[in-house]
Amino acid sequence: MNKKVYIETLGCQMNKSDAERMFGMLEYLDYEKTDDPKSADLLIINTCSIRKLSEDKAYSQIGVWGKWKKTRPDLKIAFSGCVAQQVKENLFKRAPYVDLIIGTQRLYELPELIKRVENGERVCSCEESPYAEKDYKINRVKSVNAWVPIMEGCNNFCSYCIVPYTRGRERSRDFENIMNEVRKALKEGFKEITLLGQNVDSYHGKGVNGEDINLSGLLKAINSLDEYGKFRIRFVTSYPTDITEELIDTVIECDKVCEYFHIPMQSGDDYVLKKMNRRYDVQTYEKICAHICSKVKDVTITSDFIAGFPGETEEQFQNTLYTMKRLELDYSNTAAYSPREKTVAAKWVDKFVPEEEKVERLARLNETNRECCVLSNEKYIGRTMEVLVEKFENHDGINVISGRTRNNKMVHIPCERDLTGEFVDVKIVGSKTWYLKGELL
Repeated sequence: MNKKVYIETLGCQMNKSDAERMFGMLEYLDYEKTDDPKSADLLIINTCSIRKLSEDKAYSQIGVWGKWKKTRPDLKIAFSGCVAQQVKENLFKRAPYVDLIIGTQRLYELPELIKRVENGERVCSCEESPYAEKDYKINRVKSVNAWVPIMEGCNNFCSYCIVPYTRGRERSRDFENIMNEVRKALKEGFKEITLLGQNVDSYHGKGVNGEDINLSGLLKAINSLDEYGKFRIRFVTSYPTDITEELIDTVIECDKVCEYFHIPMQSGDDYVLKKMNRRYDVQTYEKICAHICSKVKDVTITSDFIAGFPGETEEQFQNTLYTMKRLELDYSNTAAYSPREKTVAAKWVDKFVPEEEKVERLARLNETNRECCVLSNEKYIGRTMEVLVEKFENHDGINVISGRTRNNKMVHIPCERDLTGEFVDVKIVGSKTWYLKGELL
């Protein structure tokens, strides 16, 4: 009988991609995936440390699992991801019931580590030197979209961000490994490839003849895979000043590359941006967005913003609200500032914004974001757009297909047939805050 593994994944798309790879690796050790943690022989928490709330959730979850182990001593518990990379073997003191701690840069060592755990060892592998990539199967979530990491880590050291400490310095995957993974995903029927990286614009690989290949070159290479039929390509996340003219032109020229840029701004105030150690000011960011909008038809630009950064005044926060409105951003991820160990800003305790004030500012930030989304969506009413259908569901007795346009707008369409994975032409007949309403043509 096969052993069972359950993975609880917290955080970003990169973590979700890591989980798909872990499931694939564990198949080689005769583990099969289960959605019921209580039936599992191996429990893995795949952690995120971008905010304290996510970190606390991880500790809470393994606390529950530790209680289960009292009656099931053979149960194995693994702690992986960004928090693991951060705390390393110190976790054994806090959670003695954990059998394995595996950091972000040791992912492909997992099968060997699990074998040692099965033999009764307690193991911590959180070295900062990346473990060599191996060609294991990827057990992808059933979907139309395949996530393909192309680079990992970050060299920017923004004062609030823990990524350089948990994911390490920037390093790019081998070009041919990426291309082989993309080909496999397309053969399996995926219709959308999303290239992932903490700073995706920094990708630099080597081609088969040793030539340098940047993100634009990689996009062009994937775009040329015409033998796999129709599919789309996306990429996230971009650092504002790393977006090149070549990249913008590539989005325009490549028919499979979607008109979508995710460009985190974080603050709409120059002084706060400087304290955040962001390498641009408000005017520079605005020029980048305006330039992209002037060249790329129907482009969607989304962003990230932080409320309550240490030392942020009410006037500086108002500048962020004003900037968000002026830019007419299509959507923004928002969060209250959360101090992260090792980061520069976490040391500015005397400048911390009171918690209740951060919460109140976040509420206003979310309201401005909502207003921007409403204005953005209303522009598409009456338009005909292509939608890649992602799912088929019943909402209050009405069958509905849902999917995304090329520029990443979610559309809900009444339909009696399951058209998941198909490209359909839709007339946009209405809009809500977070999605468009469409009719099949």
